[in-house]
Amino acid sequence: MSKVNSAGLDADPNELGLETLAIRSGHVRSPEREHAEPIFATSSFIFNSAEQAASLFAEEETGNVYSRFTNPTVATFETRLGYLEGANYCVGTSSGLAAISGLVLCQLKAGEHVVASRELFGSTISLFKKIFSRFDISITLVSVSDNDAWQKAVTSNTKMLFLETPTNPLCQVADIAQIAQIARAAGAMLVVDNCFCTPILQQPLSLGADVVIHTATKYLDGQGRCVGGAMVTNNEQIHDDYFAMLRTTGPSMSPFNAWVFLKGLETLSLRMARHCENARGIAEWLQKHDMVESVFYPGLKAHSGHDLAKRQQSDFGGVVSFRIKGGRSVSWKFINGTRILSITANLGDAKTTITHPASTTHGRLTEEERNLSGVTENLIRVAAGLENLDDIIADLEHGFTAAGAP
Repeated sequence: MSKVNSAGLDADPNELGLETLAIRSGHVRSPEREHAEPIFATSSFIFNSAEQAASLFAEEETGNVYSRFTNPTVATFETRLGYLEGANYCVGTSSGLAAISGLVLCQLKAGEHVVASRELFGSTISLFKKIFSRFDISITLVSVSDNDAWQKAVTSNTKMLFLETPTNPLCQVADIAQIAQIARAAGAMLVVDNCFCTPILQQPLSLGADVVIHTATKYLDGQGRCVGGAMVTNNEQIHDDYFAMLRTTGPSMSPFNAWVFLKGLETLSLRMARHCENARGIAEWLQKHDMVESVFYPGLKAHSGHDLAKRQQSDFGGVVSFRIKGGRSVSWKFINGTRILSITANLGDAKTTITHPASTTHGRLTEEERNLSGVTENLIRVAAGLENLDDIIADLEHGFTAAGAP
C-alpha cells in the first residue's frame, strides 16, 4: 500500500514532467546508497522492539510489517504509478483481474448493481457474470459509446459504472467525463481500466473517474515479463477499504514483479510514442488493402471515436484491429502466415503480437455476447510493437498472401 508523497524527490513533483516522474519518483535510497531501485526480497521485517511490533500491527505507526501488504519495492512502484495518474493513492496487486476483484470485494455487497460496457475484455465480463453473480451482484452491459444507454441502465441500487477506453479489441472510445457525471448523479463510482492508454496518453481521474485500474502486465512492463495490476484513486476511503481487503485476502504484487514494472515505467513515454507511431502506420496501410473489410483504430479520421479520443487522449494507442474478408479459417491462415509477429493474446510488448479474439481473449463468451461486442470470426487484433514499421507491414503482407491474396 502506498499513499503517494514526495518520497525520493528533492524537487516539487508538481513541477516535474511525467517522463521525469516515471524515472525519479518513489525511490528512497537505503544506507547502501544504491542508484537503481533495490528488490526487497523478504517476506517479513525486523522490529526494533516488541513495543514497535505491537504499534505497527495495530497501525498506530506506519512502516513495513509483512510483504503481503507492505514492501518497499512494491511501495516504490505504487508511488511512481500514482504520480503518473495524478493519484493520491495506489495499491499494487498480483494481476489486473486481481485489481478488479479486490475493488468489487471491498466496495460492493449483495443486492447491488453494476453497469459496465459490453465491450470489456472477455475475462472481465466473465468475472462479473460468472463469479460475482454468485454473490448477488448483478450487471447490465451497455454500449461503451452510448451515453443514453449508460443513463437508462442506472437503477436505485447501481453502485459502480465500469468501462475500458479504448476498448479491447475494437478500440471504441468512451466519453469519460460524461459517464462520470452519470455516475455522480447516481451516487455510484466510475471505474476506468486504463490498460490501452496508460497514464502517458490518458489520465481518467482528471476527467472525473473515481478509480483507475491497471494491468501492469501490458504496457507498464512493456516486455511481456511479469503479471501484475494496480488500483489508483484520490478517494481516501476507497483506498483504505481496498488496503484492508488486500491485507486480509492477499492478492499481492511480488517485490520482483514490482521491480520489473519500475524498470518498465522508466521507458514508458518513449515506448508509447513508438507504439502509437507504428500502430498508425499499420492502420493506414490496412485501410488500402483489398482483403480488408474495415479497420478499427482511433487515430483514423473515419473511426467513430476519433474526435473524442483526440480530446481526452494525447495520442491514439498501439492497438489496431481489422476485419479480413472471410471467416475463422481465413483469419487463422492469415495469422499462421506471418513469420515475425508473435501469435499471443498478450499486448503492450516490445514485440508486435497478433491474435484472433473470437477464439482467444473473448473465447469464453457466448456467440451472442461476442456478436454484441463486435468480436466476429473475421476480426484480427494487432498490438504494434517497437520493430521497424516496414518489417511489420511486410510480415502482415505475408499473412495476406497465406490467406489467399493474389
